[in-house]
Amino acid sequence: MKVVFLRSAEADLKDLRRYNFSTETWAASYEKIKQSVAMIQAHPLAGRIPEELENLNAAQYRQVISGMNRIIYEARVDVAYNHLVCDTRRDLKGLLMRRMVGAV
Repeated sequence: MKVVFLRSAEADLKDLRRYNFSTETWAASYEKIKQSVAMIQAHPLAGRIPEELENLNAAQYRQVISGMNRIIYEARVDVAYNHLVCDTRRDLKGLLMRRMVGAV
């Protein structure tokens, strides 16, 4: 399956890179993210539906925890769209609401 990073997820990666404290920390985080993306590519339905989205009938959206980061992606027929990459400690509901409001 092809994996595509949407602009929002690309911006998230840049933010994470700025946030990380050292080159070594970023390299380790980025390596884990790359491994998670490879897992999504090989097994797109292996990620679980995020708890925050379970009640919204959004089964096409899944998440993978990658170290201290969370990748939210949408599994379609032959493409997985990465929508969001964020620290696991962030409030996902609030972040999603800000993204939705910003998209309008």
